[in-house]
Amino acid sequence: MNIRVSAGDVAERSIGIIRSLKHLEGPMLPILHAIQAEFGYVPEDVKPIIASELNLSRAEVHGVVTFYHEFRDHPAGRHVLKLCGSEACQSMGGDRVADRVREILGIDFHQTTLDGAVTLEPVYCLGLCACAPAAMLDDEVFGRVDELCISEIAAEVRR
Repeated sequence: MNIRVSAGDVAERSIGIIRSLKHLEGPMLPILHAIQAEFGYVPEDVKPIIASELNLSRAEVHGVVTFYHEFRDHPAGRHVLKLCGSEACQSMGGDRVADRVREILGIDFHQTTLDGAVTLEPVYCLGLCACAPAAMLDDEVFGRVDELCISEIAAEVRR
């Protein structure tokens, strides 16, 4: 992921990604994932390029990007901390965990700490209902997260 690139470079690299994947059946999601992997988010300027290359409207591309919560319209922090908000996690204290991590980090959901260390994201389900509440830091999943555990996770990513 390289988020420090010029607009022309973004367009050129995006066209290369799009053209390498547009032969797939249903290519928009693989293209969007590849672009986000390349830049850390889906730049607004890339949406019309995707639309043109796939013979779609800009609204169709924008609709897909905004429908799926996994896609970002701005760069994330160095670490992404996701907290599950499903009923199972809520019933096991997930709201208290969320309140605690927001207090520690000084941010709300969909925000990034000023130092760029952590982006906090809500997710509906991490698939750990039996180990609720659940969290995911980057690609590592944690179950039975409590206020102490989330404090330790938050401290670790701030280092």
